[in-house]
Amino acid sequence: VQLVESGGGSVQAGGSLRLSCSGSGYTVSSYCMGWFRQGPGKEREGVARVYTGYYTGLTDYADSVKGRFTISQDNAKNTVYLEMNSLKPEDTAMYYCAAGPRFTFSPSDYNYWGQGTQVTVS
Repeated sequence: VQLVESGGGSVQAGGSLRLSCSGSGYTVSSYCMGWFRQGPGKEREGVARVYTGYYTGLTDYADSVKGRFTISQDNAKNTVYLEMNSLKPEDTAMYYCAAGPRFTFSPSDYNYWGQGTQVTVS
């Protein structure tokens, strides 16, 4: 199982970015997929999660990103996306995608992780 994130970068406050997480060696629809982030000196936190196994389009967001971030999944491409709008400096972090068997925001419930992609908002 391999997860590869892309799409990070540097943007000004109010800008947008779209992160992608491409999976191989497994089927994204068979796992819960989550986006997490970890800022400097902070713990890793969940920002968005999606599950399309039994429930079409089951999603959830951290309160800090609700209304600004959108998670989606393209099962045909085995890819999960995180559309980030109205970005704030406090969104600056390394962003990771992960796959696991449970629909939670707990990092310990996710078995597979990507290498991360940096998002910097100034």
